[in-house]
Amino acid sequence: MFDSLQSPTSILPQLQLLWNDWYEQADTELAKEVESLLEDPVLQQAVARSLVGSEFFYRQCCRHPEFLQALLRHKDLGLELPAISGDDDLDYRLRLLRNRVTAEMIFRDFAGQWDIPRVCLRLSELAELSICTAMTWHHKQLVVRYGEPRSCEGLAQSMVVLGMGKLGARELNLSSDIDLIFAYPEPGYTDGDQSVENQKFFQKLGQRLIKSLDSINAEGFVFRVDMRLRPYGDSGPLVSHFAALEDYYQTQGREWERYAMVKARPVAGNEVFAAELMELLRPFTYRRYIDFSAIDALREMKALIQRQVRARGLIDNIKLGRGGIREVEFIAQAFQLIRGGREPALRERNLLKLLPLLESDGHIEPGMAEKLTGCYLLLRRTEHALQAYKDQQTQALPNEPDERERLAFALGRDSWVQLDEELVGVRGLVEREFDTVIAPPAEMTMPNIAVEWQGLWASCDDDSSAEENLQTLTENGFKPAQQALDYLRELCQSPMVAALPASSRSRLDHFMPLLLAVAGLQEQPLLVLTRVLPLVRSVLRRSAYLVLINENPAVLSQLVRLCSASPWIAEQLARHPILLDELLDSRRLLAPSTAADIADELRLELLRIDPDDLELQMETLRYFKQSQSLRIAAQEVSGALPLMKVSDSLSWLAEAILQQSLQLAWTQMVEKYGVPAGTSAEDMHFAIIAYGKLGGLELAHGSDLDIVFVHDADAQQSTDGDIRIDNLSFFTRLAQRLIHILQTRTLSGPLYEVDTRLRPSGNSGLLVTSIGAFEKYQRENAWTWEHQALVRTRPVAGSTRLCGAFRQLRLKLLCQSRMSDKLRDEVVNMRNKMRAHLDKSNDKNFDLKHGAGGIVDIEFLVQYAALAWAQTAPSIVRYTDNIRILESLIDAGLMTAKQAGYLIDAYKAYRSEGHRLALQQQPGIVSDDHFTAERKTVQTNWQQLLG
Repeated sequence: MFDSLQSPTSILPQLQLLWNDWYEQADTELAKEVESLLEDPVLQQAVARSLVGSEFFYRQCCRHPEFLQALLRHKDLGLELPAISGDDDLDYRLRLLRNRVTAEMIFRDFAGQWDIPRVCLRLSELAELSICTAMTWHHKQLVVRYGEPRSCEGLAQSMVVLGMGKLGARELNLSSDIDLIFAYPEPGYTDGDQSVENQKFFQKLGQRLIKSLDSINAEGFVFRVDMRLRPYGDSGPLVSHFAALEDYYQTQGREWERYAMVKARPVAGNEVFAAELMELLRPFTYRRYIDFSAIDALREMKALIQRQVRARGLIDNIKLGRGGIREVEFIAQAFQLIRGGREPALRERNLLKLLPLLESDGHIEPGMAEKLTGCYLLLRRTEHALQAYKDQQTQALPNEPDERERLAFALGRDSWVQLDEELVGVRGLVEREFDTVIAPPAEMTMPNIAVEWQGLWASCDDDSSAEENLQTLTENGFKPAQQALDYLRELCQSPMVAALPASSRSRLDHFMPLLLAVAGLQEQPLLVLTRVLPLVRSVLRRSAYLVLINENPAVLSQLVRLCSASPWIAEQLARHPILLDELLDSRRLLAPSTAADIADELRLELLRIDPDDLELQMETLRYFKQSQSLRIAAQEVSGALPLMKVSDSLSWLAEAILQQSLQLAWTQMVEKYGVPAGTSAEDMHFAIIAYGKLGGLELAHGSDLDIVFVHDADAQQSTDGDIRIDNLSFFTRLAQRLIHILQTRTLSGPLYEVDTRLRPSGNSGLLVTSIGAFEKYQRENAWTWEHQALVRTRPVAGSTRLCGAFRQLRLKLLCQSRMSDKLRDEVVNMRNKMRAHLDKSNDKNFDLKHGAGGIVDIEFLVQYAALAWAQTAPSIVRYTDNIRILESLIDAGLMTAKQAGYLIDAYKAYRSEGHRLALQQQPGIVSDDHFTAERKTVQTNWQQLLG
């Protein structure tokens, strides 16, 4: 046997001895069948590698000769346990199963029949089955003695077992320990005659579970159990109730424990309790903000590991050494800890599933996921082969030549030289990528000029250094220098800074010189300092934001540039520091989005969230609005987006949010009341109609939303839920729910302020109007100013069919015949009333919006023209924005290109200045000598059209 096998000469004699030992243990018929099966050279190679590569496999085959036959005949021996008859039988059956599954995994791996992910999954399934079986058995035995553990309210309790590390990620290897944490929901007592506290019950359960898995007998062990990851480690209680766990992680949890929790997964216990526990732990593991402080923790952990590697001579350790398994894990988990709070998809525990997600989201370079996957698989296969030899937990490459050749043969390589070259290559690639992702700050490119500012920041509150510091500030453009020094001193001496822990103070001391250095390069350094310091104060207690900036010099440059350009942006960042994440990628920040892009991005963000988590959905909507608004403002001040596109983008953003908010409100209402008769999720017979700036695609930063709600369902019919209400009541409550979603002030503030007063009959009218009633009101009762408002009206969310019907109705209403003299008088009278109440112009200042010849005059001119001439030229009211209506007037021959062109230019000029002032947080008022030509043009056109 094996004479024709291709293998190193040193392998064959050893292999023949191993085969002869098995042959002697097998009966004649079994031996003949196995020899027949091994005529297949592929199977012969697989058996040879397994016998040579694993003493454990060899011993299992000799103890159970029929096992080799089963492996060759079947593709999968499965996971099955017979009925358990007692404690000893439980321990015996678990060990038999463990030995059989481990030996099978060695064979499937060396044979190339199963890849590493499948092998790891089967080993993880074995661990879960063993834990669940042992825990269920021992729980029942303890209940017989003590009764069922119950909460104070009488609810039966179950212990939840968290699998940590490789078990949590279902990446268990051949000789892994299993890291576990035990927990139970609530304190209380068992309900038996020998009643004990739940704590004692579950402690005994945990002890028995560990013994069944960990103790060694004639059949070996099932899994070595490591409980050191629990709160307080070996000195802490073996099992804790949920509230105690939550308190520990909130008040004492350390960074390495966050790292461990990334892979935590319930592997046994009641599913409801398990889900509750994971929800309690989530805020500790994943921060709401982008948390670059995790990088520091990973660096410290890696530095500690490297010191241990050097001290213990573990350079050839393929797990802990440079370029090893742990570095691949650190690369992935760095992004999980940094971004997992904001990107739920990155909470994936399995590394091989996580790497493609990191690449698709742009966190690692294109192609790197595939490269790291290849490296990881080779390293894990090598780790399995090392552990398969004697069923020992080792990751050290062998030093002896014979052992090296045995390892290479087991892994299907021609020689150790070939395997070693592959390992050197993959470890080099992993090491380089690790250093790219988790490079220490000293290795990163930092502004060298920041060094000279360190002394100034360190001495800014020292009177003896004041003269020197003032000179430095003056030379670098901080004028008046005394004011700049006062700002720095005020911050340095503030009680908040004095109370900072050492780590946060260190981050501040690293950041401030960088800020001063970059600010000193701007045209107005003091202005930059004034606008950025509120942000600094707002993040002092969440100094991970400072780490984000310290770790990413480009973020600081972008921050200074944007804050210098706009106090509105500075205020938004100070109010919502989480938006700093948007500055990480300048290409994404400054790349304009289409309406479809914005809608798709929001839809994907919400798809990542549990549909039952309304609070998180509302926070996601708010963050999305804030981040998109910041991007649009950045594109505006950088010149990447012209004025008209700014308004378009802000309007598209509002539309996307309205559509998704309406969908959320609809889902909640349907859950409570059922579906209104005649409607469906695809056609809810409900639409949101935008007026004013949103209707005219002219939304500005901070604009309210003027909206009206319409429906066309049968108001007399009702919903089909357990709680039935009539359709009109349903739609009214739907609108109220939508307004609640938009206006509720969460930690992130409201989404939008909503104004519904433009609905038929205003505040005295129904909140939701049928489209028939809307038409009747507009024809019979609406004022001229309401028809003017209709010019800038369009549907923005809801039923596609109803939106189309409303567009047709709007055209019919605007194209009605009107008496020109009466229309002219009413438009002029309304304009005069508005000017009397709202115009802030005087002999020194001009109000861009309400002043004579200003924005509102142009809007009234456009609205008058639309209402007066739409009957004969319907095309002029196809659009709702002033610019395109004016262009339509040219196309219809109702206004000369020169006349309309002047109005368009004036309108754009006014709005551009208005936007600029808004970003500077200044009122829309300019000096009276501004825009004189534009104002004259508008007033001339007003006289020509309206007298």
